Amino acid sequence: MADESDVVKEQTTYKDGMVRSITMRPTESDTYPCGWKYRLHFGDTNGNTILRYDNSHELEKGHERHTTDGVEIIDFPGMMVLHDRFLREVDEWWEQNE
Repeated sequence: MADESDVVKEQTTYKDGMVRSITMRPTESDTYPCGWKYRLHFGDTNGNTILRYDNSHELEKGHERHTTDGVEIIDFPGMMVLHDRFLREVDEWWEQNE
C-alpha cells in the first residue's frame, strides 16, 4: 500500500481561469494493474477539459487521453513519461493560445 507521502497532488489556478491539476498515487490495487492511479488535468474553472490523462476505468477502458476532440485509448508509457508528456502538451497549448 502506498504511503501518503508517495502521493503527488498539485493544483495551479491561473488568473485567466485555467487550471492544471495533477494527482498521481502508486497503488497495489488490482483495479490499477499499471501500479498507479492518476489524473493529469488541464482545463478551465468552468469544468471544461482541454487535456486530461487518466486511468479511472483502467480495467474496462485502459488509459485514456481526453481532449476537446474526444477520448482516445493510449498505451501507458510509464508514470513519469506520461507526466512529462502532459506538461509538454500543456506548455504547447499555452504557446499556441497566447
